[in-house]
Parts: sequence; structure tokens; C-alpha cells
Amino acid sequence: MSSAIQPADLGFFSVLASAGSLSAAARELGVTTPAVSKHLAQMESRVGVALLNRTTRRMSLTPEGEVYLQHARRILGEIDDMEELLGVSRSTPTGLLRVNATLGFGRSHVAPLISRFVRKHPQVEVQLQLSVNPPPLTDDAFDVCIRFGAPPDSRMIARQIAPNRRLLCASPAYLARHGVPKVPHDLTRHNCIGIRQGEEAYGVWRLSSGRGKTVSTEAVKTRGNLTTNDGEIAVNWALDGHGVLMRAEWDIERYLRNGRLVQVLPQYFTPDASIHAVYPQRHQLAARVRAFVDFVALAFTQQAAVSK
Repeated sequence: MSSAIQPADLGFFSVLASAGSLSAAARELGVTTPAVSKHLAQMESRVGVALLNRTTRRMSLTPEGEVYLQHARRILGEIDDMEELLGVSRSTPTGLLRVNATLGFGRSHVAPLISRFVRKHPQVEVQLQLSVNPPPLTDDAFDVCIRFGAPPDSRMIARQIAPNRRLLCASPAYLARHGVPKVPHDLTRHNCIGIRQGEEAYGVWRLSSGRGKTVSTEAVKTRGNLTTNDGEIAVNWALDGHGVLMRAEWDIERYLRNGRLVQVLPQYFTPDASIHAVYPQRHQLAARVRAFVDFVALAFTQQAAVSK
């Protein structure tokens, strides 16, 4: 008598859930869409419950599908860990590496590094997903997430791969028209470009002065006529002279160097935004994860040295 859940189903369902549609999963698996539909129907028939809600336009997991996916990914991860412990990989990076990064930073910095990484390690298959809002770390949908700021979850390893800070900036033309802010409260009289990302409080900029026990922080409620969830668009608006922007130094450093943007209120500090590679503790034995994090950390260190 065959089992209701077969080993091949676990990897198939994990790919299907990540792909988001039957056709996308078919492309990723190298099979036809009807073949994916048939495999899914066989799985649901064996377990006796629906795993996906399917309409003509979208696909979502049922509650039973959520449970199936959670356990499937855990089991697949434990298989990878067992191979590492047994030395099956012989410390050679191999297998699937799922990477998540924020939209703009992932496109401009992480994607080019992945291109170089797979040339060096052709036995690793990398799936890169870019998100406006980073996914919960507890979802276990990714092996490595590139994040700004260290996550609070102690079950995760967060390795700093590059120092980073958020800076206030504006174009020289904007400052010539509207004046240069002298203190944080002056920002309330300026057009501030808004970015809606992650769980940060929208429209509130926190600026600190002093050090140690003398640090004081002021929360400034900003306003402006331009808002986006894409950091690259926000930078372009600042370059066009539309207002003051708070953005990570990695995204605007080249414009500060060439004078297209000018730092505003440089004597004040904004929340830390150091770049971290975040991954579950159980992945620290995986050669592909170690190799990728080491590669990215070295690349960012070299890039920072060149920029100085």
C-alpha cells in the first residue's frame, strides 16, 4: 500500500508554493502545466484534502496546504542538513539556494553578486526573490535573506556583511530654492519624499544627537506630495529636486560623491541600517549557505574599500 505522502511530493509542493502559479511552477520544473496540475491532483487525492485554492487568476494555499508546506520545507531542510553532517557534499557548495532581498537593493547590488557567485560555484542553483516588504523569517521560505538592520529573532543568525546608515539628502537645486534645514524641526516646513517599506512607521523620521548617555532622539512627523514603495524611484525624485529624502548610504553614496545630492543635517544620526545576511541556525552547516554569505561579505568589503 503506497503512502499518502511521497518523498517526491515535498520538493514539488515547495516549488509550486514559491512559484505562485501552476504555469510558473511548470517552467521552473521543466514540465508542462497539465503535468503540474495532474501531480497536484494526485497529491490531493492521496491525502484526501485540498491543498490549494485555484481560480483563473490566482492561487493560494488552503489551511491544510499551509501545514503541508511548513512540514515539507522543514523535512527538506533536515535532509540537506543530514547530507552536510554525513559529508555527502564534501564541503563543495551544491544544491538549491533560495535568496530574498529588498527590491531596489536586490536589483542593484545582490543580483550582480549572484551572477558572479554561480560562475564560481556552478553546482549551486540560486533562486532570487525580491520583495518590497521582507517576508517573515519564520516562514522558512528562504535560505538566506539580505536585510537592513539586525533582526530581533534569536533563532536566526545575522552576520553583518556591510556597515550602513540612513542619511538625509536633497538636491542642491531644491536646497537653493527652499533653504537648508538647520535643526530636525525645520523638516516640517519642507517637502519630504516618503517611502512605505517594511513595518517602519510611515512619515516619522527619528533623528538623534549626542553620544552615550547624552543621546537625545527627536521624532519628526514629515509631509510631502510624493510617496512610493520603491527606493530607486524615491532617489530619482530627490535627484529631480522634489524634496528631502532619507535613504540608505549604499543607495545614494555615488550621488553624494558627485554632488548631485547633498547631505542634510549631517550632525544628526538616523536609525542604523547595517546590511546583514540572515539565515536559520540549522543552515549554518550548509556549504552553499556558508559559501554565499562569505562571498557576499567579501564583495561588499572590497566595494567599500574602493569607494573610500
